[in-house]
Amino acid sequence: MSKKLQPRRTLSLKTPTTMAIFGLWVINKAGGLVYQRNFADGLAQLTSNEYLVLAGTLHGIHAITSRLSPIPGSSSGAQVIEGETFKIVILLTVTGTKFVLLTSLAEPSADATLQKVYDVYADAVMKNPFHTPEMPIRNEGFEQRITALIGDGRTG
Repeated sequence: MSKKLQPRRTLSLKTPTTMAIFGLWVINKAGGLVYQRNFADGLAQLTSNEYLVLAGTLHGIHAITSRLSPIPGSSSGAQVIEGETFKIVILLTVTGTKFVLLTSLAEPSADATLQKVYDVYADAVMKNPFHTPEMPIRNEGFEQRITALIGDGRTG
C-alpha cells in the first residue's frame, strides 16, 4: 500500500525580496520563553504552548550546536538558522539569555536590530527593580521601546 505524499506547506511572501521582522523571542538561560511578540504578518499564528515548546526546542538545538564545533570550546552555538522562506537569528548574551529574531531571508539588519533589542532589555528590564530575572517580561517601557525600534516589522 503506497501513501500519497502531501505537498509541503510553505510561507508565502509577496516577493522573495520582502524585508520583514516577523517576531521577537527572549529565552532565559533555562530555555523558558520569557517574551514573545509578533510583528509583520507572514508566519503561522501559534498558541502560547506551541511558542513555549518551540523556544525550548531552539534552546536545545542551540546547546547541541555549541558542542559540534571541531575546535573544542570555541563555539557559542548556532547564530543563524535558515529555512526556505525565513531565517532565525540568535544573539546569546554572556548571562545565557537568548534574543531571537524571526525574519525574512532578505532582512539585512537582523544582527544590528538584535543588539539594539539587547540594549533596550538591559536598560528597561534589567534596571527595573520590580523585575525578577528569568521570569516573563511584563514591562510597558520595554514594550514601547521595542515598538519604536521594530514598529510593524516591515523594514523595506
